[in-house]
Amino acid sequence: MSVSERLTELGIELPVVAAPVAAYVPAVVRDGLVYTSGQLPFVEGALPATGKVGAEVTAEDANAYARTCALNALAAAAAAAGGVDRIAGVLRLGGFVASTPDFTGQPGVINGASLVLGEIFGDAGQHVRAAVGVPVLPLDSPVEVEATFILA
Repeated sequence: MSVSERLTELGIELPVVAAPVAAYVPAVVRDGLVYTSGQLPFVEGALPATGKVGAEVTAEDANAYARTCALNALAAAAAAAGGVDRIAGVLRLGGFVASTPDFTGQPGVINGASLVLGEIFGDAGQHVRAAVGVPVLPLDSPVEVEATFILA
């Protein structure tokens, strides 16, 4: 089954690629891989929430935002690669969670990104990953995810 067929089966529609908020491109293709810039959880051009996980944002909501970030990263990768069916799998995810100093659930938050990519790619969605707590992210976003995808 192709990636586009799997997305349809899951009822997932990839979003429009978010415009960069600074001097960079959303994704770059090199040597059989697609590297994405950090993706915020933009939905129709706006952040669904701002603030820190453990304060203004719950871990459950942040998990859903990480899922959105992953879909935004996949959309950026697909645009750079010439279509989503050119993406064969996931190599690596980097997840950043703007959180309070006492919040230690960053891995659970970034699971939102990992799990959706696993649903889409199956075994080819297994990846290495980092989940890092940070004091602040661009635009006061609670979550940011970057990814490296494998080309077909």
